[in-house]
Amino acid sequence: MSTQSPRSPRVAQKAGPHAAQGPKGSRRRGRWILLLIVLICGAPIVLSYFTYYVIKPKGGTTSYGALIEPQRPIPDALMAMGADGHEVPLASLRGRWLMVSVDSGACGEACATKLYFMRQVRATQGPERERIVTVWLRTDDASVPAKIKGAYADTRMLRVDPGAVAAWLPATDATKDTDHVYLIDPNGNLMMRFPANADPSKIKQDVTKLLKWSRIG
Repeated sequence: MSTQSPRSPRVAQKAGPHAAQGPKGSRRRGRWILLLIVLICGAPIVLSYFTYYVIKPKGGTTSYGALIEPQRPIPDALMAMGADGHEVPLASLRGRWLMVSVDSGACGEACATKLYFMRQVRATQGPERERIVTVWLRTDDASVPAKIKGAYADTRMLRVDPGAVAAWLPATDATKDTDHVYLIDPNGNLMMRFPANADPSKIKQDVTKLLKWSRIG
């Protein structure tokens, strides 16, 4: 007479699948979890670039600024001189969003207007404004007016070679680089050119969208 319990076959059947998973199954689950974490962390960056460089939405959601294609990274050889007289690579500013204006150091009315617009667009971003640096690239040795220095103390004022800058920053057939405000992403890629005599409220809309969808910088 057999002494085996009638319940023992069921127990053996249940134990089989669990035993088969073991450490190998745990490692597989771990890899899937790691992949999921990477996708979640990288999604905002991918989405921002996909939206602006691939989808190119039509109608009311079209960007105000002209997208620069292909991307133009800050040239490694482009040097900039600060108020202290020391030269640094302009590419050293990578890491935050840059709003860039180009003008003579004398800074006439059009120059002052662009500096004002950049300052205001940055200020309207609230806590996100710390992700933006306003940059004025001066193309000559003309003295900067004291009122400009005082009003835009937070703007980086850097002396650059005008030919090198003009070769990097694209204008239109009817404009020059000094007519525009440019936007550079935290990776150092020239991303957008705003029109001459731009509407600051529309610049603000583009910048706000970019900061919302991108977590870089």
